[in-house]
Amino acid sequence: MTLKMAKIGQTVKVIKLNGEGAVKRRIMDMGITKGVEIYIRKVAPLGDPVEVTVRGYELSLRKADADMIEVELV
Repeated sequence: MTLKMAKIGQTVKVIKLNGEGAVKRRIMDMGITKGVEIYIRKVAPLGDPVEVTVRGYELSLRKADADMIEVELV
């Protein structure tokens, strides 16, 4: 499953980052790397963006970016 499919209140663990080049690098620079846990805090009314907590800080991700992050439930 991808981060885009995760529901509010779930904690997930990153398995793999899809994408390439600058997009993948930007996601990794935000602290989202393999093995890190992500808590889904909020989803905007129209679904974009998704607000998550990663490594102790809050982060907003677009749906397109969230779809590139493969996760599993913790």
